[in-house]
Amino acid sequence: MRPCNDIYLRRVTHNDEAEFLALMRASEELHQPWIQAPTTPALFKYYLQRIRRNDHEGFAICRGTDEVIVGVININNIVRGSFLSASLGYYVGATFQGQGYMQAGLTRLIDYAFSTMGLHRLEANIQPDNLRSQELVRRCGFEYEGLSKNFLFLDGAWRDHQRWCVIDSRAKLRP
Repeated sequence: MRPCNDIYLRRVTHNDEAEFLALMRASEELHQPWIQAPTTPALFKYYLQRIRRNDHEGFAICRGTDEVIVGVININNIVRGSFLSASLGYYVGATFQGQGYMQAGLTRLIDYAFSTMGLHRLEANIQPDNLRSQELVRRCGFEYEGLSKNFLFLDGAWRDHQRWCVIDSRAKLRP
């Protein structure tokens, strides 16, 4: 699949609530049991509080032709200092899956995280049965590192996750 080039990333804001929630509600079946995206005003408010912290960022993937939100990428648990690392969470709207939007968004996000934020490593933790997500990160340059047992509590149970990472190859990068 070729990534779509007609997208841009921008930070999620309170003005996105109605569009964001409508997209996430319409995509609940696609997202189960992989993630638990905000689907209510209360959960969206909590999400905004989280991405306003200095260790989290939330980006909308928007289609350039009409500025519609097609997906979301979150940079979570940002650690500075000698680690310069973060984990990612991402989800596409059901009506936009398979069209290359997420690959294009993730590719741009990786460049932003390395070149603008100065991060060295990004990690994606993916449930073993989520083959589409594994293929996505592989296409975006991530490498498989191993399995984390009982890693995240999702959909009522502790779930194993595969650990995938991409590392900034700039040799002169220093904290």
